Amino acid sequence: MRGHRVMKRVLFVCVENSCRSQMAEAFAKIHGKDRLEAHSAGSRASGKVNEKAIKSMREVGYDLNTQRSKSLNEIPAAEYEYAITMGCGDECPYVKAKRRQDWAIPDPKAMNEQDFNQVRDTIETKVLSLIDSMNRDG
Repeated sequence: MRGHRVMKRVLFVCVENSCRSQMAEAFAKIHGKDRLEAHSAGSRASGKVNEKAIKSMREVGYDLNTQRSKSLNEIPAAEYEYAITMGCGDECPYVKAKRRQDWAIPDPKAMNEQDFNQVRDTIETKVLSLIDSMNRDG
């Protein structure tokens, strides 16, 4: 079909799927909604989205209450264009993906509001860079 774009699947993974990967998924949905299908999961999901993450994302106009913490066995069993870990290293089991990246983002859950928001902004910058590179790759 002419002009039809194939949505690329991107998976963001951290240990609990409560902060970093949730924010990354949200920014991917905000900035890449016509280019990619974003998912997030945790290697040991906490079962809930962190209140600080909800508050921090509310400040940029996104309601994280619409998302929930998921484990890796709850995501679509498909090949992902990118599997991006947030810095959990060996804690993340194998996921079928064409490309892998580790963003080495510190876990913000114990941070104060200002530092937490700085992590949020770093995640947004990295998501925008990812989308930009996907646009260049076609």
